[in-house]
Amino acid sequence: MKITLKNKYTLKIDDFKFKCCIGKNGLKKNKIEGDKCTPKGTFKLGNLYYRKDRVKKPITKLIVKKIKRNMGWCNDPTNRLYNQEIKVNKKIKHEKLFRKDYKYDYLLVIEYNRKKVKPNKGSAIFIHLTKNFKPTAGCVALLQKDFLILVKLINKKSTIKIS
Repeated sequence: MKITLKNKYTLKIDDFKFKCCIGKNGLKKNKIEGDKCTPKGTFKLGNLYYRKDRVKKPITKLIVKKIKRNMGWCNDPTNRLYNQEIKVNKKIKHEKLFRKDYKYDYLLVIEYNRKKVKPNKGSAIFIHLTKNFKPTAGCVALLQKDFLILVKLINKKSTIKIS
């Protein structure tokens, strides 16, 4: 099952089309950490995370993990844990997964720069939630109702094509 980013406002899977938003500076083949671009390419999908204190566990065939207060995602290119889930630590630059806003109530990891991690090539690329379709820092964002439909349709072998 393949998800396709048709253009910077439309995510398509089978007969479903979802309105979405992407990185503030558009799409880019050679992404760099902090450039606010969404990476171009075809990528596998990773784990699905959710905030148990705010939302229900989604119906999906993906591996699902509860977001805990101490969870983060390393975005420090000099750290060996770069672009991985970590326990929040003041010494490591990171993105908090347990956020005050709603954006990470559900999030799905896009396996960009994850196999052979290259420093400065970009980290924490997710499909997450939006309410207003404002540009992201490089992720793809959907309304919660659309996100829940999407994760019902896909499985561990699904990919996302961003072009």
